[in-house]
Amino acid sequence: MKPTVLSAEFMHESNTFSRYRTDLPQFGADTLLYGDDAIRARRQANTELAGFMDVADASGWSLLHSISAHAVPGGQVARAAFDHIADVILKTARRHREEIDGVLLGLHGAMVPEFCQDGEGYLLGLLRAELGSEIPIAVTLDLHAMVSADMARDAQILVSYKTYPHVDMRETGAHAARLLDRAMKGQIAPRTIRSHVPMLDEANSGRTDIPETLALYKRAREAEADGLLAVSVNAAFTGADVFCVGPTVLATYDSGDPAAEAAAQAITEELATAIWNGRDRNDRDFLEVHDACAEALAHDGANGPLVIADYADNPGAGAYGDATALLKGLLDAGLEAAVFAPMIDPGAAAELHSHREGETVTVTIGGKGDPQFGGAPLTVTGTIRRLSDGNYIGDGPIQGGLAHTFGPVAVIDLGGVEVLIVSEAQQMVDLQQLRAFGIEPTERRVLALKSMQHFRAAFEPIADRVIICDSGALATPCVDRRSYTRVPRPLWPLDRDFG
Repeated sequence: MKPTVLSAEFMHESNTFSRYRTDLPQFGADTLLYGDDAIRARRQANTELAGFMDVADASGWSLLHSISAHAVPGGQVARAAFDHIADVILKTARRHREEIDGVLLGLHGAMVPEFCQDGEGYLLGLLRAELGSEIPIAVTLDLHAMVSADMARDAQILVSYKTYPHVDMRETGAHAARLLDRAMKGQIAPRTIRSHVPMLDEANSGRTDIPETLALYKRAREAEADGLLAVSVNAAFTGADVFCVGPTVLATYDSGDPAAEAAAQAITEELATAIWNGRDRNDRDFLEVHDACAEALAHDGANGPLVIADYADNPGAGAYGDATALLKGLLDAGLEAAVFAPMIDPGAAAELHSHREGETVTVTIGGKGDPQFGGAPLTVTGTIRRLSDGNYIGDGPIQGGLAHTFGPVAVIDLGGVEVLIVSEAQQMVDLQQLRAFGIEPTERRVLALKSMQHFRAAFEPIADRVIICDSGALATPCVDRRSYTRVPRPLWPLDRDFG
């Protein structure tokens, strides 16, 4: 008799400093698909669900996929949205309680609903109450998860990404599914050990293109090759003011192997110590706006564009995506053949859609989320180059094969700087986010992109150089600009007189 596995994807990275809330329409704008519709859309793409199904098909499971829900990082998840998505999962579990042999969940690990500080821990508690303590639960996590003790208690198997930019979603899903398959067959009795580091996040935010940080993930793979079932290094997320903030190291081991628990304890302590000892080794060089614009002005573009990462206004970290400081700097510098993307401003996009392509218009853009972070609204005059419904299909390492939308989009040329004005929040991770709207990135001299790190997967190969700008927006690396009140103290780097 083939095993029956309940699966779901429910992912959100919640910035508790945002003035906004993430409700069901925000999930709908990205991914809110049920059952077979989710499978059809995500089966062949780089998703956790695809990895689940690779193993399900090979192992002959009956997979009960309940829902795939993902919203772009933003403010805390509204109660109604959380309850709706969780209820779909729980009702599927309730209907099939007698059939279910295991559970596979694609979670993020940094979801903060408006009613609690640990969304994933709360969800896992609900599932345990529904299914009991014996059913094995396997969970995939983002590399920036903040893993609570409750999560490690209620999920026997936890497997996180090992790449940033994240390109191993399908691989991670398959890894978790293979372990679940072994657990359901009685071949292993998995448990997970957790070590926590008293820091806001790993010094380089988990960037796997930096040797010191990459070494953590290499060591994790070595420990897996030596017999541990999964070793995960979670860099954590500085945009959440919660009790479980901070990096964690997880080791999933076979509790039936007498030596495995000691090995799991040893590797989690080793890697947690390495993260702590590396707390001062920040390899990122953040430029102020005027310095970034000077670099842009000096760049000739002969060997490809200069990419400026607008780090602080990254929508992928829950920033508003409408900061104007860097755009104003580029305009003041008189840049030509430059692109600024995206400016998340649905009101401005709607206003521009009341005009036609080719018209010259004056419009006020940006600065609406919180002008204290990244600049006030900016009134500009330019020519509308493209109006679009915002739909595109990504073809890069992160989004490849997945359909996405920016909502109504307008491209306005401000005398040499083309601005992609969009209605739905997304960070820049795919070349199709420009090409689909008439902008060929390889033909521009400067690309100013709202993203911290994920842009590198698609844009670094076409770039001559990459620089990082702190525009002072909500995701600024200057953590003292955000007021943390719920995190455990002492905590590095908010506190430096301990350790």
